[in-house]
Amino acid sequence: MEDLERVVVVTGGSRGIGRSVALKFAEEKAIIIIVHYDPDENAARETMDLLERRGCNVEAHKVDVSSGQQVEELFKKILSRYGRVDALVNNAGIAKDSLLLRMSEKDWDTVLEVNLKGVFNCTKAVLRSMIRQRRGSIVSIASVAGQIGNAGQANYAASKAGIMGFTKTIAREVASRGITVNAVAPGFINTEMTAALPEKVIESYLQQIPLGRLGSAEDVAETVYWLCSSSAGYITGQIIHVNGGMYM
Repeated sequence: MEDLERVVVVTGGSRGIGRSVALKFAEEKAIIIIVHYDPDENAARETMDLLERRGCNVEAHKVDVSSGQQVEELFKKILSRYGRVDALVNNAGIAKDSLLLRMSEKDWDTVLEVNLKGVFNCTKAVLRSMIRQRRGSIVSIASVAGQIGNAGQANYAASKAGIMGFTKTIAREVASRGITVNAVAPGFINTEMTAALPEKVIESYLQQIPLGRLGSAEDVAETVYWLCSSSAGYITGQIIHVNGGMYM
């Protein structure tokens, strides 16, 4: 049976997949900390309202996950207030797409710093406390692009492939302490980002998906939540693909 009030941190939690993950945890009335880096507080405020209406104790923090100092300060506050973190969901991520010959060094660095270094920073910041309590779940959001590649996404695919290798390594390092570390690799998910794509692009992706539909943020959230539950207590170091058969 799950704790009545698990402490859950969701990065990139103000919208899209992150919001859906937070809403899934809200079903158990968890204490939920939303981390975001939006230019304004509108999406975070909306997400907090949705969670509060479900009876959750929730707070939001604007933090650049690529900054080790900001992340360390955030987790010090969380641990000081609640004494523990039971689940960390590393969802924060960005994309700056272009073909490699047109890709700037800045766009390469920025995507790697947010998507991969952000996972490193947050995982490292929470790990010591999880080791002390001898329990905890860490789930990072990878991508099918990290497994099969995608033209125009060398930086994004590299960052997501890095998350996969990082996940397997940390899982080996902390398994003896009762901590599970896994990743979820979504395929083509219907979010604000993908909704802005031209219809022809979406159609071309649909042709690659055996189930014949885009995934939903809720599809991903269900898998993340399960990996953080006692039902998945014997699963660690795994990359769970949620892609409608796009990659098998």
